[in-house]
Order: sequence, then structure tokens, then C-alpha cells
Amino acid sequence: MLADAVKVTLGPKGPNVLIERSFGAPTVTKDGVSVAKEIELKDRFENMGVQVLKQVASKTADVAGDGTTTATVLAQAIVQEGMKYVAAGMNPMDLKRGIDKAVSAVLDELRKLSKPIATNREIAGHIDLRERG
Repeated sequence: MLADAVKVTLGPKGPNVLIERSFGAPTVTKDGVSVAKEIELKDRFENMGVQVLKQVASKTADVAGDGTTTATVLAQAIVQEGMKYVAAGMNPMDLKRGIDKAVSAVLDELRKLSKPIATNREIAGHIDLRERG
């Protein structure tokens, strides 16, 4: 539920979202975290899941400063796929260990591909290359 509400804000062309308030004027935003913060579910178990996803978004904002919507959508996909495996009989701890191994492998590859940037000129050059595609 949370990721579905947040994912519409993904990317530079994501639409604005109108958030109804119990008091005062509604808020218009394109920020996924702002949308996420407003979601509370009546079912306490579903709401626990929402709170975990909010923590994912908040931690991403703290560490990276951006990418909160992407992190939320990825977390939703991981949970949905993981639930399929557990429903099919997979041990949840084995699933977690598999996810941990995958994360480690991805981080190793990213470290191999990364290049240190030391100066503002290098940062500006990198940004220029990304803007040109």
C-alpha cells in the first residue's frame, strides 16, 4: 500500500500528489517521503509493515539524501518476492541469508566499477557526462 502510493512520485516527471489533512489545507508534493509520512493503516499488522517501509525511506534519506522512493519500491518488491518463496516452503532464514549474499555480491561489483572523485572539477565533469547521457 505505502509503496504504491509513493511510487507515482518516482522520477523527474512524476505527478504531484495531493495529501488530505484532518485539519488545515491539503498539501501538494512530489516527494515520496512526504507521501509516506502521511500513511497510517487501521490494521495494526499492515501498519507495522508501513512503518518498516517508512524506516527504509528515512534511512535512505539520511545516508544518501535521495532515492527514498526507489528504496521504498525496491523494498516492496523484495518483500513480495520473498513472501512467494516462504509460501512455497522456503525457510525465511535461508531467504535472508540469500538476500545478504546478493547484497554483498552487488556491493563488491559496485566497488570494482567505482572511481574515486577527489576534486570539484572531477565532480562537475561527472555531472556533465551524466546530463549528456
